[in-house]
Amino acid sequence: MPAGCWVAVNDCFLATKDAALSDHYDPDHTLTSLLPSFEHAGPRLLTLTILWHPELERVGEQAFARPGATEVALNRFGPLFGRPGGTPLGLGDRRLARDPVMLLRGAADEVTVVTPQSRMSIALDGAMLTGATTLGAGVIERGVVLSLGGAVLLCLHWSDHLPRVNHSSTLLGVSGAVLRLHESIRQAAGTAVPVLLLGETGTGKEVVAHAIHGASERRQQPMVAVNMATLSESLAAADLFGAARGAYTGAERVRRGWFDEAGNGTLFLDEVGNTPASVQPMLLRVLETGAYRPLGATADLTTGARIIAATDQDLAAGFNQALLHRLEGFVIRMPPLRARREDIGLLIRHMVTQWQLAGQAPAVLPTALVEALCRYDWPGNVRQLGMVVRRALIAAAAGQAPAFETLLPEADADPGVTARLPLAARPAGRRLRLSELDHEAVLEALEHNDWRVGAAALALGVSRPSMYKLIDDHPAIRAAAAIPLDELRRVVAQHGDDIRCCARALKTPGEALRRHLRGVGLLG
Repeated sequence: MPAGCWVAVNDCFLATKDAALSDHYDPDHTLTSLLPSFEHAGPRLLTLTILWHPELERVGEQAFARPGATEVALNRFGPLFGRPGGTPLGLGDRRLARDPVMLLRGAADEVTVVTPQSRMSIALDGAMLTGATTLGAGVIERGVVLSLGGAVLLCLHWSDHLPRVNHSSTLLGVSGAVLRLHESIRQAAGTAVPVLLLGETGTGKEVVAHAIHGASERRQQPMVAVNMATLSESLAAADLFGAARGAYTGAERVRRGWFDEAGNGTLFLDEVGNTPASVQPMLLRVLETGAYRPLGATADLTTGARIIAATDQDLAAGFNQALLHRLEGFVIRMPPLRARREDIGLLIRHMVTQWQLAGQAPAVLPTALVEALCRYDWPGNVRQLGMVVRRALIAAAAGQAPAFETLLPEADADPGVTARLPLAARPAGRRLRLSELDHEAVLEALEHNDWRVGAAALALGVSRPSMYKLIDDHPAIRAAAAIPLDELRRVVAQHGDDIRCCARALKTPGEALRRHLRGVGLLG
């Protein structure tokens, strides 16, 4: 075996730190091109990531099944978990049985979990297991939380990327999504073209903007961040481009604009979808020529600032399309937290560590709470997770037992945003083909799961991306942005902030509806 590879005793799992495999780079790659992955070498690897462990420093360690392995034995001693540069170890905790949990991979990428004859408690996405349960490939794609002995939490998922050392103190994660994000940041930092960051609220768009600036040749120059949603229609031009003395009522002296403040550094335009329409053509001119004219001035100025823009909106309609095309010099799509479930434990550990470093009172989070946090789909992503963990730490430090339902009262009783029927109660079976699902089945799945996409996908046994395709193809399901504003107002007036009732009445997925209602000012 070549040096630099870890091989587990049972010969089923591996982890690698081989630089030749993990550090490929092609300057022609963009976000839409495939980075080096296992897709070229064979099937995706079945992966276990430690979400929680009594030894917190072990959170984030991974074990990878060898290509072609059909049986994996999981117990106190094996497989071996590690991270690049570390020492591979078994899980080790004495509350874990010696008799192994068996993971059996089938020909269609379904995985059957077989429990041992032991007293160790085993739960899969919150459902206690006895006997055998089969998980479809799509279920594993969203990440399955496996609890062992009430002490160790693992995420069972697919991997198509080898692990790499993550030197970032802000962009944490071991998932393929985070590895691709780091690669995109590195590529964007090596160019001067505008960057457009697309992603849901709370995914860390501003963190990525700072990372791009910090890795670029402009790192010694200023970085100016502007929330475009806060600009007024009347003063937006002066805020961005500056104004001469007397240019408008109250302009008693020359006013510097944000382009001038950024100089040859970076100007970060957050919430760019809310840019007032009057200044969108002015931004376009700056991007095309580098020139702009302060309000009331008699001559143009030039800027060397690099533009990074961010939005959680669909800019296909209602936004200056020429400006959009200019902003799309390099596009980075931010992964939502539900698409990188294997990172949630690592993020929680980081938040706990920051709490301790700040000198706060010692606090221990119950494993059951961490399990619920790892199962939740987090519509507010990392920002929302951080606020909830902070509330949990405050409660724990005060001697209270923080519970998921009190920390997130708006969430459903089942925090996993999963189907009504727990995994253990569903019959084992193969993954369904999209062609086998008719419109009635798709609509019924959404209706029975309160118009939650993730829950409906799990109920149908398909992946979330496949569920979105089924929704897009459905004649009776509408995109929230396509629903007339008057109809939205009428439904909100009838049901208030009950998103489930609003989604059911409008026949549109609830998560997207919530974001759209906030965007148009109908939901606080």
